[in-house]
Amino acid sequence: MSVAIAVLAGCGPSEGLSLDQPGHKDSQGDDTGKSHGTNPLDNPDGVEPGLARITSDKDRADARDLIDKVTTKGRGPKTGYDRDEFGYAWADNADDVPLAHNGCDTRNDLLKRDGAEVKYRSGSDCVVVSMTLYDPYTGDTIEWRKEDASEVQIDHVMPLSYDWQMGASRWSDAERKRIANDPLNLLPVDGSANSAKGDSGPASWLPPAKGIRCSYAVRFAQVSLKYDLPVTAADKETMLDQCA
Repeated sequence: MSVAIAVLAGCGPSEGLSLDQPGHKDSQGDDTGKSHGTNPLDNPDGVEPGLARITSDKDRADARDLIDKVTTKGRGPKTGYDRDEFGYAWADNADDVPLAHNGCDTRNDLLKRDGAEVKYRSGSDCVVVSMTLYDPYTGDTIEWRKEDASEVQIDHVMPLSYDWQMGASRWSDAERKRIANDPLNLLPVDGSANSAKGDSGPASWLPPAKGIRCSYAVRFAQVSLKYDLPVTAADKETMLDQCA
């Protein structure tokens, strides 16, 4: 999870996004309406908007196959961890990740990717002053305004502190900057859900909306596999359970 609160901004109109209107939530906090965003199995680079549910038997089987490839080890010490070890927050100059080096910082790129009805500050094609976010973690529709910046935050799906403890402490600065700014590892979400997650792995925290949990597990696995980072045995077991 990012320790920085997102003061939200975007890089251009949200053209080409086709996000369904949200459904109602049941008593378990699960969005029982249509899914929003993109199936993570169809979005291995994280450049498509949002995080859609995985619902078909075939996709759930494919999800388990993917998660099963993740390696496991015990969580190492947090000694020496600092957010700054992963570079300046939302740097546009990370190498070898999509959307970088385009003149807008990472946070802005993500809001362009996932936001709907995005409006920008006068004279800017990056600074968002209002937007609609269909939050995958809670199933809520958030009508965000710049005055309430912390209502939406940018989540590192595989938290940076977790990365540090699972091996990133031994990486180069460039590699740590890469995972911190990779759109595959980043989602704009409800701020309170992001704060509740902290640096937890899936065994300790899952999105409140139950219907999105398999997709969340897949995205966690995609980051783990891309960066050759293991997860704990308990986290892997929990991830597999979400797609059973």
